Amino acid sequence: MFDTEQFIADCRSALAADESPRLVREVVARAVSDPAAILKELGEPTRGGLHPLYRSEDLTIINMVWAPYMTLMPHDHRMWAVIGIYTGREDNIFWRRLSSRHGHIEAVGAKALAAGDAAPLKHDIIHSVTNPIPRLTAAIHIYGGDFFAVERSEWDPETLDEQRWTTEHAMRRFEESNWIIDHLGVDAA
Repeated sequence: MFDTEQFIADCRSALAADESPRLVREVVARAVSDPAAILKELGEPTRGGLHPLYRSEDLTIINMVWAPYMTLMPHDHRMWAVIGIYTGREDNIFWRRLSSRHGHIEAVGAKALAAGDAAPLKHDIIHSVTNPIPRLTAAIHIYGGDFFAVERSEWDPETLDEQRWTTEHAMRRFEESNWIIDHLGVDAA
């Protein structure tokens, strides 16, 4: 059985025991091994969005819901993260900075995550995320810091020019992605 308050407590205990994402990943892996229990506790997702479950200076837990076909431009976190998918699929493209062109990046790899997967991301990772399926994808994202307070970067999807990431821009992108649900009648679930 998944209980939000117990999950938060388990993540905090894991972080207190080890500041790396190793033990937090184990907590997330146990949770997403039973996606139905998470859906029962958090509810069936109906719209894309960022839904904070817990926020402190050293830990942020977000229930992140990706609208059908949504893509989020390349961005960094500047802290480690653990992603646990409990419904749908999330495709990540990994990027690295180009030393020859200040502020520009190039793609260097990719990884698809499906329901039941729990993956750690290093503190210096740059990635873009796509929900490639015609229904919502939902995941619990855990960050080793205050996700909303750290100054971060994102890259323009066309030019790959670096720019400042803002919470407002990210929230707007998630809300705009719901257009497909609202106007095309794509089934959210």
